[in-house]
Amino acid sequence: MPPASQEVRVAAIDIGTNSIHMVLAAVDQQLRSFSVISTEKASVRLGERDPETGDLTGQAMERAMQALNHYRQLAESHEAHAVVGVATSAVREAGNGREFLALVEQKLDLPVDLVNGREEARLIYLGVLSAMDFAGAPHLILDIGGGSTELILADSHDTRSLSSLRVGAVRLTQDFGVHGALTAERVQFLKTFIQGMLEPAVGKVQQRLAAGESPVLVCTSGTAMAVGSLLAFRLGITTPGLNGLRFGLGHVQELMRELVTLDAERRRQLPGLSERRADIIVTGGLILETAMELLNTQEMVLCKRALREGLIVNWMLRHNLIVDRFSYQSNIRQRTILHQARKYGVDSERAERVARHALILLDACRQDLDPTVAEARELLWGAAMLHACGRHISSVGGYHKHSWYLVRHCTLLGYSEAEHLILAALVRYHRRSPPKKRHEAWLSLQDAGQQRCVQQLSPLLRIAVALDCRPQAVIERLDVAPTARSMTIQLTPFPGANVSLECWSLDNCRAEIEAGLGRNLRVEVVEVVEAEALAETASD
Repeated sequence: MPPASQEVRVAAIDIGTNSIHMVLAAVDQQLRSFSVISTEKASVRLGERDPETGDLTGQAMERAMQALNHYRQLAESHEAHAVVGVATSAVREAGNGREFLALVEQKLDLPVDLVNGREEARLIYLGVLSAMDFAGAPHLILDIGGGSTELILADSHDTRSLSSLRVGAVRLTQDFGVHGALTAERVQFLKTFIQGMLEPAVGKVQQRLAAGESPVLVCTSGTAMAVGSLLAFRLGITTPGLNGLRFGLGHVQELMRELVTLDAERRRQLPGLSERRADIIVTGGLILETAMELLNTQEMVLCKRALREGLIVNWMLRHNLIVDRFSYQSNIRQRTILHQARKYGVDSERAERVARHALILLDACRQDLDPTVAEARELLWGAAMLHACGRHISSVGGYHKHSWYLVRHCTLLGYSEAEHLILAALVRYHRRSPPKKRHEAWLSLQDAGQQRCVQQLSPLLRIAVALDCRPQAVIERLDVAPTARSMTIQLTPFPGANVSLECWSLDNCRAEIEAGLGRNLRVEVVEVVEAEALAETASD
Protein backbone atom coordinates (compact mmCIF):
# COMPACT_ATOMS: atom_id res chain seq x y z
CA MET A 1 0.00 0.00 0.00
CA PRO A 2 1.19 3.56 -0.69
CA PRO A 3 1.71 5.88 2.31
CA ALA A 4 -1.47 6.75 4.17
CA SER A 5 -1.24 10.35 3.00
CA GLN A 6 -1.59 9.29 -0.63
CA GLU A 7 -4.78 8.66 -2.56
CA VAL A 8 -5.19 5.11 -3.83
CA ARG A 9 -7.00 4.41 -7.06
CA VAL A 10 -8.88 1.14 -7.43
CA ALA A 11 -10.74 -0.15 -10.48
CA ALA A 12 -13.63 -2.62 -10.05
CA ILE A 13 -14.96 -4.67 -12.97
CA ASP A 14 -18.30 -6.51 -12.97
CA ILE A 15 -18.68 -9.06 -15.79
CA GLY A 16 -22.43 -9.59 -15.97
CA THR A 17 -24.84 -11.40 -18.24
CA ASN A 18 -25.90 -8.32 -20.17
CA SER A 19 -23.09 -5.81 -19.62
CA ILE A 20 -19.57 -5.38 -18.33
CA HIS A 21 -19.19 -2.43 -16.00
CA MET A 22 -16.12 -0.76 -14.58
CA VAL A 23 -15.93 1.87 -11.89
CA LEU A 24 -12.71 3.73 -11.10
CA ALA A 25 -12.57 5.01 -7.53
CA ALA A 26 -10.25 7.24 -5.55
CA VAL A 27 -9.76 5.85 -2.05
CA ASP A 28 -8.81 8.31 0.68
CA GLN A 29 -6.85 6.27 3.23
CA GLN A 30 -7.07 8.91 5.95
CA LEU A 31 -10.79 9.62 5.65
CA ARG A 32 -11.46 5.91 4.96
CA SER A 33 -13.84 6.74 2.14
CA PHE A 34 -13.92 6.61 -1.63
CA SER A 35 -15.29 8.68 -4.48
CA VAL A 36 -16.09 7.53 -8.00
CA ILE A 37 -13.87 9.09 -10.67
CA SER A 38 -15.45 7.48 -13.73
CA THR A 39 -17.72 4.66 -14.82
CA GLU A 40 -17.72 2.58 -17.98
CA LYS A 41 -20.27 0.20 -19.46
CA ALA A 42 -20.24 -2.13 -22.46
CA SER A 43 -23.24 -4.23 -23.48
CA VAL A 44 -21.55 -7.45 -24.58
CA ARG A 45 -24.42 -9.90 -23.90
CA LEU A 46 -22.38 -12.81 -22.57
CA GLY A 47 -25.74 -14.32 -21.72
CA GLU A 48 -26.43 -15.05 -25.39
CA ARG A 49 -24.96 -18.52 -25.02
CA ASP A 50 -24.89 -21.37 -27.49
CA PRO A 51 -28.43 -22.87 -27.47
CA GLU A 52 -27.08 -26.42 -27.91
CA THR A 53 -24.20 -26.52 -25.42
CA GLY A 54 -24.90 -23.58 -23.13
CA ASP A 55 -21.32 -22.39 -23.64
CA LEU A 56 -20.29 -18.78 -24.07
CA THR A 57 -20.12 -18.08 -27.80
CA GLY A 58 -16.94 -17.03 -29.56
CA GLN A 59 -18.51 -13.74 -30.61
CA ALA A 60 -19.65 -12.90 -27.08
CA MET A 61 -16.23 -13.74 -25.63
CA GLU A 62 -14.53 -11.59 -28.26
CA ARG A 63 -16.79 -8.64 -27.41
CA ALA A 64 -16.00 -9.15 -23.74
CA MET A 65 -12.25 -9.37 -24.38
CA GLN A 66 -12.32 -6.08 -26.26
CA ALA A 67 -14.21 -4.34 -23.46
CA LEU A 68 -11.93 -5.79 -20.77
CA ASN A 69 -8.82 -4.78 -22.69
CA HIS A 70 -10.17 -1.24 -22.90
CA TYR A 71 -10.87 -1.23 -19.16
CA ARG A 72 -7.41 -2.56 -18.34
CA GLN A 73 -5.79 0.19 -20.40
CA LEU A 74 -8.01 2.79 -18.79
CA ALA A 75 -7.08 1.57 -15.29
CA GLU A 76 -3.38 1.67 -16.22
CA SER A 77 -3.68 5.20 -17.58
CA HIS A 78 -5.12 6.30 -14.22
CA GLU A 79 -2.31 4.44 -12.41
CA ALA A 80 -4.75 2.25 -10.52
CA HIS A 81 -3.12 0.58 -7.54
CA ALA A 82 -5.41 -2.45 -7.88
CA VAL A 83 -7.92 -3.90 -10.32
CA VAL A 84 -10.52 -6.23 -8.82
CA GLY A 85 -12.96 -8.11 -11.02
CA VAL A 86 -15.75 -10.62 -10.65
CA ALA A 87 -17.83 -12.66 -13.08
CA THR A 88 -21.40 -13.60 -12.25
CA SER A 89 -24.33 -15.61 -13.63
CA ALA A 90 -23.48 -16.05 -17.33
CA VAL A 91 -19.87 -17.10 -16.72
CA ARG A 92 -20.51 -19.32 -13.70
CA GLU A 93 -23.24 -21.27 -15.53
CA ALA A 94 -21.40 -21.73 -18.84
CA GLY A 95 -19.45 -24.92 -19.34
CA ASN A 96 -16.50 -22.95 -20.71
CA GLY A 97 -16.81 -20.07 -18.23
CA ARG A 98 -13.63 -20.90 -16.34
CA GLU A 99 -11.75 -21.35 -19.61
CA PHE A 100 -12.86 -17.85 -20.59
CA LEU A 101 -11.57 -16.38 -17.32
CA ALA A 102 -8.27 -18.23 -17.76
CA LEU A 103 -8.01 -16.68 -21.22
CA VAL A 104 -8.68 -13.23 -19.78
CA GLU A 105 -5.88 -13.65 -17.26
CA GLN A 106 -3.50 -15.13 -19.84
CA LYS A 107 -4.04 -12.54 -22.58
CA LEU A 108 -4.84 -9.44 -20.56
CA ASP A 109 -3.06 -10.20 -17.27
CA LEU A 110 -6.39 -9.50 -15.59
CA PRO A 111 -7.38 -11.96 -12.84
CA VAL A 112 -11.15 -12.23 -12.35
CA ASP A 113 -12.89 -14.07 -9.51
CA LEU A 114 -15.93 -16.22 -10.19
CA VAL A 115 -18.42 -15.52 -7.39
CA ASN A 116 -21.42 -17.57 -6.38
CA GLY A 117 -24.88 -16.07 -6.07
CA ARG A 118 -24.83 -15.41 -2.32
CA GLU A 119 -21.44 -13.73 -2.48
CA GLU A 120 -22.73 -11.62 -5.37
CA ALA A 121 -25.67 -10.61 -3.18
CA ARG A 122 -23.36 -9.71 -0.29
CA LEU A 123 -21.23 -7.49 -2.53
CA ILE A 124 -24.38 -5.73 -3.78
CA TYR A 125 -25.35 -5.08 -0.15
CA LEU A 126 -21.93 -3.50 0.51
CA GLY A 127 -22.34 -1.26 -2.53
CA VAL A 128 -25.78 -0.07 -1.45
CA LEU A 129 -24.66 0.41 2.16
CA SER A 130 -21.88 2.72 0.93
CA ALA A 131 -24.49 5.01 -0.64
CA MET A 132 -27.38 4.97 1.84
CA ASP A 133 -27.93 5.52 5.53
CA PHE A 134 -30.07 2.62 6.71
CA ALA A 135 -30.80 4.55 9.94
CA GLY A 136 -31.13 1.35 11.94
CA ALA A 137 -34.07 0.12 9.84
CA PRO A 138 -34.21 -3.08 7.77
CA HIS A 139 -33.94 -2.66 4.00
CA LEU A 140 -34.78 -4.96 1.12
CA ILE A 141 -32.39 -4.75 -1.81
CA LEU A 142 -33.56 -5.97 -5.23
CA ASP A 143 -30.99 -6.26 -8.01
CA ILE A 144 -32.42 -7.46 -11.34
CA GLY A 145 -29.59 -8.53 -13.63
CA GLY A 146 -29.44 -10.18 -17.00
CA GLY A 147 -29.13 -13.75 -15.74
CA SER A 148 -30.08 -13.60 -12.08
CA THR A 149 -31.99 -11.56 -9.54
CA GLU A 150 -30.62 -10.95 -6.04
CA LEU A 151 -32.91 -10.27 -3.08
CA ILE A 152 -31.27 -9.20 0.17
CA LEU A 153 -32.76 -8.40 3.56
CA ALA A 154 -30.28 -6.40 5.62
CA ASP A 155 -29.73 -3.63 8.10
CA SER A 156 -26.75 -1.37 8.70
CA HIS A 157 -24.90 -4.08 10.65
CA ASP A 158 -25.33 -7.23 8.60
CA THR A 159 -27.41 -9.22 6.16
CA ARG A 160 -30.31 -11.33 7.38
CA SER A 161 -31.08 -13.09 4.10
CA LEU A 162 -29.09 -13.45 0.87
CA SER A 163 -30.80 -14.99 -2.16
CA SER A 164 -29.74 -15.29 -5.78
CA LEU A 165 -32.41 -16.54 -8.18
CA ARG A 166 -31.97 -17.84 -11.70
CA VAL A 167 -34.35 -15.40 -13.27
CA GLY A 168 -33.13 -12.31 -15.13
CA ALA A 169 -34.05 -9.95 -17.96
CA VAL A 170 -31.81 -11.54 -20.62
CA ARG A 171 -32.54 -15.09 -19.47
CA LEU A 172 -36.32 -14.61 -19.64
CA THR A 173 -36.13 -12.88 -23.02
CA GLN A 174 -34.14 -15.76 -24.48
CA ASP A 175 -35.92 -18.65 -22.79
CA PHE A 176 -39.43 -17.45 -23.66
CA GLY A 177 -38.78 -15.55 -26.88
CA VAL A 178 -40.10 -12.23 -25.56
CA HIS A 179 -39.55 -9.77 -28.40
CA GLY A 180 -42.73 -8.07 -29.67
CA ALA A 181 -45.97 -6.98 -28.06
CA LEU A 182 -47.50 -9.42 -25.55
CA THR A 183 -51.06 -10.58 -25.07
CA ALA A 184 -52.65 -10.45 -21.64
CA GLU A 185 -52.41 -14.25 -21.43
CA ARG A 186 -48.70 -14.15 -22.24
CA VAL A 187 -48.07 -11.49 -19.61
CA GLN A 188 -49.92 -13.53 -17.00
CA PHE A 189 -47.93 -16.63 -17.92
CA LEU A 190 -44.62 -14.76 -17.50
CA LYS A 191 -45.66 -13.23 -14.19
CA THR A 192 -46.74 -16.62 -12.87
CA PHE A 193 -43.36 -18.09 -13.83
CA ILE A 194 -41.51 -15.17 -12.21
CA GLN A 195 -43.63 -15.51 -9.08
CA GLY A 196 -42.70 -19.18 -8.79
CA MET A 197 -39.01 -18.30 -9.03
CA LEU A 198 -39.21 -15.50 -6.46
CA GLU A 199 -41.47 -17.10 -3.84
CA PRO A 200 -38.80 -19.09 -1.92
CA ALA A 201 -36.66 -15.98 -1.44
CA VAL A 202 -39.65 -13.84 -0.49
CA GLY A 203 -40.72 -16.48 2.03
CA LYS A 204 -37.26 -16.43 3.60
CA VAL A 205 -37.43 -12.64 3.88
CA GLN A 206 -40.83 -12.74 5.57
CA GLN A 207 -39.61 -15.31 8.10
CA ARG A 208 -36.71 -13.07 9.10
CA LEU A 209 -38.66 -9.88 9.59
CA ALA A 210 -39.64 -9.09 13.15
CA ALA A 211 -43.24 -8.25 13.97
CA GLY A 212 -44.07 -4.73 12.92
CA GLU A 213 -41.00 -4.25 10.72
CA SER A 214 -41.69 -2.66 7.34
CA PRO A 215 -38.48 -2.63 5.27
CA VAL A 216 -37.63 -0.05 2.62
CA LEU A 217 -37.29 -1.52 -0.88
CA VAL A 218 -34.07 -0.42 -2.63
CA CYS A 219 -33.75 -1.24 -6.34
CA THR A 220 -30.36 -1.21 -8.09
CA SER A 221 -28.69 -1.86 -11.44
CA GLY A 222 -29.74 -1.63 -15.09
CA THR A 223 -33.39 -2.68 -15.08
CA ALA A 224 -34.30 -0.52 -12.09
CA MET A 225 -32.47 2.50 -13.52
CA ALA A 226 -34.12 2.02 -16.93
CA VAL A 227 -37.58 1.79 -15.37
CA GLY A 228 -36.75 4.81 -13.23
CA SER A 229 -35.65 6.79 -16.29
CA LEU A 230 -38.92 6.02 -18.10
CA LEU A 231 -40.99 6.91 -15.04
CA ALA A 232 -39.09 10.15 -14.45
CA PHE A 233 -39.82 11.24 -18.03
CA ARG A 234 -43.52 10.33 -17.72
CA LEU A 235 -43.85 12.17 -14.41
CA GLY A 236 -41.90 15.24 -15.53
CA ILE A 237 -39.07 14.75 -13.04
CA THR A 238 -36.05 16.71 -14.27
CA THR A 239 -33.36 15.98 -11.64
CA PRO A 240 -29.95 15.23 -13.19
CA GLY A 241 -29.61 11.81 -11.58
CA LEU A 242 -31.92 8.95 -10.62
CA ASN A 243 -30.22 8.06 -7.35
CA GLY A 244 -32.63 8.37 -4.41
CA LEU A 245 -35.77 8.87 -6.51
CA ARG A 246 -38.89 7.08 -5.24
CA PHE A 247 -41.67 5.58 -7.33
CA GLY A 248 -44.85 3.83 -6.29
CA LEU A 249 -46.03 0.37 -7.26
CA GLY A 250 -48.91 1.99 -9.14
CA HIS A 251 -46.44 3.91 -11.32
CA VAL A 252 -44.59 0.70 -12.17
CA GLN A 253 -47.81 -1.19 -12.95
CA GLU A 254 -49.06 1.61 -15.20
CA LEU A 255 -45.77 1.72 -17.09
CA MET A 256 -45.74 -2.05 -17.60
CA ARG A 257 -49.32 -2.04 -18.94
CA GLU A 258 -48.05 0.24 -21.70
CA LEU A 259 -44.68 -1.44 -22.36
CA VAL A 260 -46.14 -4.92 -22.96
CA THR A 261 -48.29 -3.53 -25.80
CA LEU A 262 -45.33 -2.04 -27.70
CA ASP A 263 -43.34 -3.87 -30.33
CA ALA A 264 -39.54 -3.79 -30.25
CA GLU A 265 -39.23 -0.85 -32.65
CA ARG A 266 -41.60 1.38 -30.66
CA ARG A 267 -39.78 0.52 -27.42
CA ARG A 268 -36.49 1.64 -28.98
CA GLN A 269 -38.03 5.04 -29.64
CA LEU A 270 -38.91 5.66 -26.01
CA PRO A 271 -36.99 8.66 -24.63
CA GLY A 272 -34.36 7.75 -22.03
CA LEU A 273 -34.16 4.07 -23.03
CA SER A 274 -31.08 2.71 -24.81
CA GLU A 275 -31.51 0.45 -27.82
CA ARG A 276 -29.87 -2.53 -26.11
CA ARG A 277 -31.98 -2.08 -22.97
CA ALA A 278 -35.18 -1.80 -25.05
CA ASP A 279 -34.81 -5.48 -26.01
CA ILE A 280 -35.04 -6.66 -22.39
CA ILE A 281 -36.99 -3.93 -20.59
CA VAL A 282 -40.29 -5.85 -20.67
CA THR A 283 -38.95 -8.95 -18.95
CA GLY A 284 -36.91 -6.91 -16.48
CA GLY A 285 -39.89 -4.70 -15.71
CA LEU A 286 -42.15 -7.69 -15.15
CA ILE A 287 -39.65 -9.08 -12.61
CA LEU A 288 -39.68 -5.73 -10.80
CA GLU A 289 -43.47 -5.46 -10.82
CA THR A 290 -43.99 -9.05 -9.65
CA ALA A 291 -41.39 -8.68 -6.90
CA MET A 292 -43.03 -5.53 -5.53
CA GLU A 293 -46.42 -7.24 -5.53
CA LEU A 294 -45.08 -10.36 -3.79
CA LEU A 295 -43.25 -8.30 -1.19
CA ASN A 296 -46.37 -6.22 -0.67
CA THR A 297 -44.35 -3.02 -0.89
CA GLN A 298 -45.92 0.13 -2.27
CA GLU A 299 -42.78 2.10 -3.05
CA MET A 300 -39.24 1.61 -4.27
CA VAL A 301 -36.19 3.86 -3.96
CA LEU A 302 -33.43 3.80 -6.60
CA CYS A 303 -29.79 3.35 -5.67
CA LYS A 304 -27.07 3.89 -8.24
CA ARG A 305 -24.44 1.91 -6.36
CA ALA A 306 -24.43 -1.87 -6.50
CA LEU A 307 -22.00 -4.74 -7.14
CA ARG A 308 -19.06 -2.83 -8.60
CA GLU A 309 -19.05 -0.28 -5.77
CA GLY A 310 -19.39 -3.23 -3.39
CA LEU A 311 -16.13 -4.56 -4.83
CA ILE A 312 -14.42 -1.28 -3.89
CA VAL A 313 -15.84 -1.51 -0.37
CA ASN A 314 -14.77 -5.15 -0.08
CA TRP A 315 -11.23 -4.23 -1.18
CA MET A 316 -11.14 -1.50 1.45
CA LEU A 317 -12.37 -3.92 4.11
CA ARG A 318 -9.68 -6.41 3.16
CA HIS A 319 -7.06 -3.66 3.58
CA ASN A 320 -8.45 -2.35 6.88
CA LEU A 321 -9.52 0.95 5.36
CA ILE A 322 -13.14 0.96 6.55
CA VAL A 323 -14.51 1.06 10.07
CA ASP A 324 -17.76 2.16 11.74
CA ARG A 325 -20.86 0.73 10.07
CA PHE A 326 -18.82 -1.65 7.93
CA SER A 327 -16.93 -3.09 10.89
CA TYR A 328 -19.24 -6.09 11.22
CA GLN A 329 -18.65 -6.99 7.58
CA SER A 330 -14.89 -6.72 7.98
CA ASN A 331 -14.79 -10.12 9.73
CA ILE A 332 -17.18 -11.82 7.32
CA ARG A 333 -14.60 -14.51 6.54
CA GLN A 334 -14.19 -15.51 10.16
CA ARG A 335 -17.93 -15.55 10.75
CA THR A 336 -18.70 -17.68 7.70
CA ILE A 337 -16.04 -20.24 8.72
CA LEU A 338 -17.37 -20.39 12.28
CA HIS A 339 -20.91 -20.77 10.94
CA GLN A 340 -19.89 -23.80 8.86
CA ALA A 341 -17.92 -25.28 11.76
CA ARG A 342 -20.97 -25.03 14.02
CA LYS A 343 -23.21 -26.41 11.27
CA TYR A 344 -21.11 -29.58 10.96
CA GLY A 345 -20.57 -30.08 14.68
CA VAL A 346 -16.84 -29.36 14.74
CA ASP A 347 -15.21 -29.53 18.18
CA SER A 348 -14.39 -25.82 18.43
CA GLU A 349 -11.79 -26.12 21.22
CA ARG A 350 -9.75 -28.68 19.32
CA ALA A 351 -10.11 -26.80 16.03
CA GLU A 352 -8.89 -23.60 17.69
CA ARG A 353 -5.84 -25.43 19.08
CA VAL A 354 -5.02 -26.74 15.61
CA ALA A 355 -5.48 -23.27 14.14
CA ARG A 356 -3.26 -21.69 16.81
CA HIS A 357 -0.45 -24.18 16.16
CA ALA A 358 -0.81 -23.84 12.40
CA LEU A 359 -0.45 -20.07 12.58
CA ILE A 360 2.64 -20.33 14.81
CA LEU A 361 4.18 -22.57 12.15
CA LEU A 362 3.12 -20.16 9.40
CA ASP A 363 4.70 -17.18 11.15
CA ALA A 364 7.96 -19.08 11.55
CA CYS A 365 8.03 -20.03 7.85
CA ARG A 366 6.53 -16.87 6.37
CA GLN A 367 9.69 -15.71 4.62
CA ASP A 368 9.82 -18.96 2.67
CA LEU A 369 6.29 -18.72 1.28
CA ASP A 370 5.57 -17.74 -2.27
CA PRO A 371 4.73 -14.00 -2.27
CA THR A 372 1.59 -14.76 -4.32
CA VAL A 373 0.10 -16.48 -1.25
CA ALA A 374 -1.38 -13.15 -0.15
CA GLU A 375 -4.15 -14.54 2.03
CA ALA A 376 -2.18 -17.45 3.48
CA ARG A 377 -3.03 -16.68 7.09
CA GLU A 378 -6.81 -16.60 6.62
CA LEU A 379 -6.75 -19.64 4.32
CA LEU A 380 -4.71 -21.70 6.77
CA TRP A 381 -6.85 -20.59 9.73
CA GLY A 382 -10.06 -21.45 7.86
CA ALA A 383 -8.74 -24.87 6.85
CA ALA A 384 -7.66 -25.59 10.42
CA MET A 385 -11.10 -24.69 11.77
CA LEU A 386 -12.87 -26.92 9.23
CA HIS A 387 -10.39 -29.77 8.75
CA ALA A 388 -12.45 -32.21 10.85
CA CYS A 389 -15.93 -31.26 9.56
CA GLY A 390 -16.04 -34.52 7.55
CA ARG A 391 -16.54 -36.39 10.83
CA HIS A 392 -20.10 -35.09 10.56
CA ILE A 393 -20.54 -37.74 7.85
CA SER A 394 -18.16 -40.45 9.06
CA SER A 395 -15.41 -40.59 11.68
CA VAL A 396 -13.53 -43.47 10.02
CA GLY A 397 -10.19 -43.11 8.22
CA GLY A 398 -11.41 -41.30 5.11
CA TYR A 399 -13.12 -38.41 6.87
CA HIS A 400 -10.70 -35.91 5.28
CA LYS A 401 -12.30 -36.67 1.90
CA HIS A 402 -15.72 -35.92 3.37
CA SER A 403 -14.27 -32.69 4.79
CA TRP A 404 -13.13 -31.69 1.31
CA TYR A 405 -16.58 -32.37 -0.14
CA LEU A 406 -18.40 -30.40 2.55
CA VAL A 407 -16.04 -27.41 2.34
CA ARG A 408 -15.97 -27.45 -1.45
CA HIS A 409 -19.77 -27.31 -1.70
CA CYS A 410 -20.63 -25.01 1.22
CA THR A 411 -21.03 -21.24 0.97
CA LEU A 412 -18.03 -19.27 2.20
CA LEU A 413 -18.90 -15.59 2.09
CA GLY A 414 -15.97 -13.24 1.60
CA TYR A 415 -13.82 -15.83 -0.16
CA SER A 416 -13.25 -15.79 -3.91
CA GLU A 417 -13.74 -19.04 -5.79
CA ALA A 418 -9.97 -19.47 -6.10
CA GLU A 419 -9.53 -19.07 -2.34
CA HIS A 420 -12.45 -21.43 -1.73
CA LEU A 421 -10.76 -24.12 -3.85
CA ILE A 422 -7.45 -23.68 -2.02
CA LEU A 423 -9.11 -23.88 1.39
CA ALA A 424 -10.99 -27.05 0.43
CA ALA A 425 -7.78 -28.65 -0.87
CA LEU A 426 -5.93 -27.79 2.35
CA VAL A 427 -8.67 -29.57 4.28
CA ARG A 428 -8.29 -32.59 1.99
CA TYR A 429 -4.53 -32.88 2.46
CA HIS A 430 -4.22 -32.42 6.21
CA ARG A 431 -3.66 -36.20 6.55
CA ARG A 432 -2.96 -39.39 4.65
CA SER A 433 -1.54 -39.17 1.12
CA PRO A 434 -0.14 -35.93 -0.31
CA PRO A 435 -1.66 -34.45 -3.51
CA LYS A 436 -1.77 -36.71 -6.55
CA LYS A 437 -2.60 -35.70 -10.10
CA ARG A 438 -5.63 -38.00 -10.21
CA HIS A 439 -7.26 -36.54 -7.09
CA GLU A 440 -10.40 -34.52 -7.73
CA ALA A 441 -9.35 -31.99 -5.09
CA TRP A 442 -6.05 -31.44 -6.92
CA LEU A 443 -7.65 -31.34 -10.37
CA SER A 444 -10.12 -28.70 -9.17
CA LEU A 445 -7.28 -26.23 -8.54
CA GLN A 446 -7.20 -23.95 -11.53
CA ASP A 447 -3.55 -23.04 -11.94
CA ALA A 448 0.00 -23.64 -10.74
CA GLY A 449 -0.20 -20.76 -8.26
CA GLN A 450 -3.10 -22.38 -6.38
CA GLN A 451 -1.32 -25.74 -6.39
CA ARG A 452 1.86 -24.13 -5.04
CA CYS A 453 -0.12 -22.51 -2.25
CA VAL A 454 -1.59 -25.87 -1.20
CA GLN A 455 1.83 -27.52 -1.39
CA GLN A 456 3.34 -24.89 0.91
CA LEU A 457 0.55 -24.64 3.47
CA SER A 458 -0.65 -28.24 3.75
CA PRO A 459 2.50 -29.51 5.58
CA LEU A 460 1.94 -26.83 8.24
CA LEU A 461 -1.65 -27.93 8.74
CA ARG A 462 -0.55 -31.56 8.76
CA ILE A 463 1.88 -30.85 11.62
CA ALA A 464 -0.74 -28.90 13.58
CA VAL A 465 -3.28 -31.72 13.21
CA ALA A 466 -0.70 -34.35 14.18
CA LEU A 467 -0.13 -32.45 17.42
CA ASP A 468 -3.85 -32.69 18.26
CA CYS A 469 -4.18 -36.34 19.24
CA ARG A 470 -6.59 -36.17 22.15
CA PRO A 471 -9.57 -34.18 23.40
CA GLN A 472 -7.65 -32.35 26.11
CA ALA A 473 -4.79 -29.91 25.56
CA VAL A 474 -1.35 -31.23 26.51
CA ILE A 475 0.95 -28.76 24.74
CA GLU A 476 1.39 -25.51 26.64
CA ARG A 477 3.86 -23.94 24.24
CA LEU A 478 5.01 -24.57 20.68
CA ASP A 479 8.28 -23.10 19.38
CA VAL A 480 9.51 -23.44 15.81
CA ALA A 481 13.02 -22.87 14.50
CA PRO A 482 13.41 -23.35 10.73
CA THR A 483 16.77 -23.41 8.96
CA ALA A 484 17.66 -23.97 5.33
CA ARG A 485 17.75 -27.74 5.79
CA SER A 486 15.63 -28.49 8.83
CA MET A 487 12.74 -27.45 11.01
CA THR A 488 12.96 -27.97 14.75
CA ILE A 489 9.69 -28.16 16.64
CA GLN A 490 10.01 -27.71 20.39
CA LEU A 491 7.08 -28.93 22.50
CA THR A 492 6.54 -27.72 26.06
CA PRO A 493 3.86 -29.85 27.74
CA PHE A 494 1.58 -28.74 30.54
CA PRO A 495 2.80 -29.85 34.00
CA GLY A 496 2.14 -33.54 34.43
CA ALA A 497 1.31 -34.09 30.74
CA ASN A 498 3.02 -36.59 28.49
CA VAL A 499 3.45 -35.79 24.78
CA SER A 500 4.79 -39.14 23.61
CA LEU A 501 1.58 -39.72 21.63
CA GLU A 502 2.04 -36.40 19.80
CA CYS A 503 5.68 -37.25 19.02
CA TRP A 504 4.58 -40.63 17.67
CA SER A 505 1.90 -38.94 15.57
CA LEU A 506 4.43 -36.57 14.03
CA ASP A 507 6.84 -39.41 13.36
CA ASN A 508 4.06 -41.38 11.69
CA CYS A 509 3.64 -38.74 8.98
CA ARG A 510 7.25 -37.54 8.90
CA ALA A 511 7.86 -38.62 5.30
CA GLU A 512 4.93 -36.59 3.92
CA ILE A 513 5.80 -33.56 6.08
CA GLU A 514 9.48 -33.52 5.12
CA ALA A 515 8.65 -33.93 1.43
CA GLY A 516 6.24 -31.00 1.61
CA LEU A 517 8.56 -28.77 3.62
CA GLY A 518 11.70 -29.66 1.73
CA ARG A 519 13.38 -29.91 5.15
CA ASN A 520 14.19 -32.51 7.77
CA LEU A 521 11.86 -32.47 10.77
CA ARG A 522 13.27 -32.49 14.29
CA VAL A 523 11.12 -32.73 17.42
CA GLU A 524 12.33 -31.75 20.88
CA VAL A 525 10.43 -32.02 24.14
CA VAL A 526 11.19 -29.50 26.87
CA GLU A 527 11.02 -31.13 30.27
CA VAL A 528 8.55 -29.39 32.54
CA VAL A 529 11.16 -28.89 35.26
CA GLU A 530 13.48 -27.33 32.69
CA ALA A 531 10.65 -25.13 31.43
CA GLU A 532 9.88 -23.89 34.96
CA ALA A 533 13.56 -23.14 35.57
CA LEU A 534 13.76 -21.20 32.34
CA ALA A 535 10.68 -19.21 33.33
CA GLU A 536 12.22 -18.37 36.72
CA THR A 537 15.48 -17.34 35.05
CA ALA A 538 13.59 -15.10 32.65
CA SER A 539 11.71 -13.44 35.53
CA ASP A 540 14.95 -12.79 37.41
